Amino acid sequence: MSYLSSAFIMLVTTRSLDHHGIVSGIYDELEIGKVIDEVLPKLGQHKLSHSIIVKAMILNCLGFVDSRLYMYSQYFETLPVERLLGPGICASDLTDDVLGRTLDEIYEADSTQLFMKLAMKMMEIVNIKTQLLQSDTTNFSLHGDYKYIDGSSSIEITYGHAKDGRDDLKRFGLGMITNQYGIPLFAKAYSGNASDKETIIEAMKKLQENITFPADVYYIADSALYSDNNIKSMRKGMKWITRVPSTLNLSKDLLISDLDFKPGKDPRYLFYETIVEYGGIKQKWVVVHSSEMQKRKDVTFEKKIKRIVKEAQKDLKDLKKIKFACEEDARASLERWKRENPHCLLETAEISTISKREKGKRGRPQKNEKLIVHYVINAEAIRNEEITLNEKEYQGRFIISSNDTNLDAEKMLDHYKNQSKVEKGFRFIKDKSFRVSEVYLKKPQRIEALSMVMVLTLMVYSVAEWKLRERLKETGETIRNQIKKQTQKPTLKWVFTLMRGITEVKIEGESKVVTQIANMDEVKDKIIRLMGINCEKYYI
Repeated sequence: MSYLSSAFIMLVTTRSLDHHGIVSGIYDELEIGKVIDEVLPKLGQHKLSHSIIVKAMILNCLGFVDSRLYMYSQYFETLPVERLLGPGICASDLTDDVLGRTLDEIYEADSTQLFMKLAMKMMEIVNIKTQLLQSDTTNFSLHGDYKYIDGSSSIEITYGHAKDGRDDLKRFGLGMITNQYGIPLFAKAYSGNASDKETIIEAMKKLQENITFPADVYYIADSALYSDNNIKSMRKGMKWITRVPSTLNLSKDLLISDLDFKPGKDPRYLFYETIVEYGGIKQKWVVVHSSEMQKRKDVTFEKKIKRIVKEAQKDLKDLKKIKFACEEDARASLERWKRENPHCLLETAEISTISKREKGKRGRPQKNEKLIVHYVINAEAIRNEEITLNEKEYQGRFIISSNDTNLDAEKMLDHYKNQSKVEKGFRFIKDKSFRVSEVYLKKPQRIEALSMVMVLTLMVYSVAEWKLRERLKETGETIRNQIKKQTQKPTLKWVFTLMRGITEVKIEGESKVVTQIANMDEVKDKIIRLMGINCEKYYI
């Protein structure tokens, strides 16, 4: 807008800075741009370096707007672009052609290797001792046929196990390993039909090949890791914790056995420990009984039993229609039904005979006429309440395992539960408020490169959240949360909400230009101060 006076015309423009200064500051602090410029130097006459484009992508991903990747220019039109990205840069420079060029270069440089270089730099800068390495995979559904084939070794966008229920869509997979704070250290894209069992062990091995961790670090994964081949292929010295599949015969027996459980410090859990050998590896199995899990499963257990009993009664009804040639066959079939349907009891059960004339003759049989005799089952089934009650008691059980046989059972559970941090990271990436889950790129190579940027965005977010919480703890200060209670563990998403309204105001007069930051308050000042000098510089 313009302000008119008798002496001069003054032009005032405003741009929304909000939380973007924090994002830019952490990007700078982790030296992400420096690493990218070393791996992907700017060549030719291009105005913007690849590091600037990646920074812009991360700002866009954390912008809380309904903006897709090909709308970059529009997204940055309301932001102070020069302040965030550098002098002389404007929104119109951030085109989809520029974005595509950077994604192509990331792919050519090997996006997985690039991410590990960024992770190693982050670990040099951020003083966190790695205790846990949590591995998991997910996949993303995409719209389009993706028949693009150019002979490259890129991932294949194809049909696979749909974790979002969209079996009608092609997809690609993403493997990730985080530390105990949910900060990602490894990221790799996979074809849409890749096996979780194979990708999890591959990710662990590749990370260990590139980054040296303390000897006491634990690799943690869900039951996809637990297979004979995976356990045998784990490198010597790798300590691991994983959930044991309930489909193994030994685990089936343990889950329904009368065990001598011991209480833990947390009253919600009971523990039973045993030493087993599987895959040629001696390991400790811990059967955990969770009261909270029991409550959750009780809700669905009754529906499950009703369905099982109904199906069993239907099978029995079909069995009763069969005419057997001999009594032994009839009894054998009835016994087989009883073995296959332990949730039912036979209220009545007998084998009876029926006779009929040969060759389908009708009417009353003549005296001494030879008849064909068949045997049929007469039975009625009811629910087996004893079995049902016993099974209900076992609903809150699951088994975790570790090759560290000296690890305390409760500590093993605590470490395993931290697996939720990597799952939280996937929820972050898929959260529609961040818009990074909607991928509209048509080249598998660019999707592969973009997946690295998605996880890099999570790294920036996770480090920023960790740093703020640590600074609050160190200083004894607090920030009010969503329900107006003071906390030292705010989510960064909430902190970003508190930063809304910060504006860059530029006043241009006849002889000079004045730029200042408006709409600051005590809370915003505290957050910026706690985040440190790299973030503070964007709000000066």
